[in-house]
Amino acid sequence: MSVSAYKRVQRDLESPRSVERRIFNRITADLETWGAAYDRAESKADRLSALKGSLQLALVDNTRLWSLLRRDLSQPENALPPELRAAIISISYTVDRITADLMSGAGTVAALVGINRPFIDGLAGISGAEG
Repeated sequence: MSVSAYKRVQRDLESPRSVERRIFNRITADLETWGAAYDRAESKADRLSALKGSLQLALVDNTRLWSLLRRDLSQPENALPPELRAAIISISYTVDRITADLMSGAGTVAALVGINRPFIDGLAGISGAEG
C-alpha cells in the first residue's frame, strides 16, 4: 500500500476527537514556531514585521479552527453539556480578541498557545492535574 493510501485509510479511521487534536497540534506547533520571533520583538514595528508570512497564516488557521468549533458548539444537536459548550464558545471569543490584538502588534502568541494546549490535552484525555 502506498504511503498516501495508508494516510487516507488512517484519516478515515480517526475519531473526530483525534482529528481535532491533530489539527490543534499542527496549528499550535506553527504558532509556537512562527510566534517566537513575534514574542521576542521589542518594538511594535518588529512585531508587525514578524507577522508577515507563516505566522499570519498560522493565526488565520487558528481563528478558523476556533470559529468552526464555535459553530459546531452552537448547534442544538451538539452532545456536550450546555455549560461546557458556553465556556468553550466564550474562550473562542477570547481567541478572536487576542488574535486581533496580535494583528495590531500587541499581545503575545504565547497567550494563544496557552489557550490551545489545554484543549490538546483534553482531547488526548489528559486532565489538568496529570498534565
